[in-house]
Amino acid sequence: MTANRFLDLNLALAFYNVGAIWAHEIDVFRTWKLVGQAEFHNVQRTHFRKLPYWIFAPVLLAIAGSVVLLRYQPIGSPKWCAGTALGLQLLSAVLTAATWGQWQARLAKDPLGPASPYLDSILHTHWVRTLLINAYAGVLLYWVLQQG
Repeated sequence: MTANRFLDLNLALAFYNVGAIWAHEIDVFRTWKLVGQAEFHNVQRTHFRKLPYWIFAPVLLAIAGSVVLLRYQPIGSPKWCAGTALGLQLLSAVLTAATWGQWQARLAKDPLGPASPYLDSILHTHWVRTLLINAYAGVLLYWVLQQG
């Protein structure tokens, strides 16, 4: 596989992740506010069972792709793109582990369900993660466009 094709595949994966993060931002978490307290944790458990396939695997592949792109990149690539792309990915992962992931775990045990302050925290701050994932895709799009 050529370096250009590898970069293209990473761009496609980045835009998949953009779609997934926007689905969470504008639909999934906001819909949880509308779920009844009795059904809330069942809805959340069902959501969690799907995450390894449609969120975790693509995110891990994107991070791995960003690591590979540090060394395996098209000739003439802008020097800042690979490091910036990886940095955005890692920052998103670290913030997810430190905040949104912790709040999700606490939310799963909170009897308040849709009225939980943890869900409120997610709703008020998740835009930061959305911005990071979009910025990552933007860097890759810029990079692909520079390749001609």
